[in-house]
Amino acid sequence: AKENAKLNNVNNIKFFCGDSSNITNKNFLDKNIHAVIVDPPRKGCSDELINDLMKIQPNKIVYISCNPATLAKDLKKICEDEKYKVEKIQPVDLFPRTKHVETAVLIFKQNNANTKFINN
Repeated sequence: AKENAKLNNVNNIKFFCGDSSNITNKNFLDKNIHAVIVDPPRKGCSDELINDLMKIQPNKIVYISCNPATLAKDLKKICEDEKYKVEKIQPVDLFPRTKHVETAVLIFKQNNANTKFINN
């Protein structure tokens, strides 16, 4: 990701890679985070991570999932207070001839003034 940003002259971005329990902490709560990408293990996101995301309130969340059941559980939690809404779901068959499928979900924070998505 860092190399791709450099190749495309994108300078207004920071990448944090690692276990979410070590990354999402109080240091991020006072920042203006535009987008967050999560790729949790098969068991899905921890309640702590979802709570941290709701405190950080990024404009966009991209959720990558390898387990449709935990994806559904986590999306229900993320969207339950209607601050966020699923914009697009895209399954990706990375493992042909198996029952496994990856899914990418684009989730937008809704504008409180009206129900339009914040797409910037």
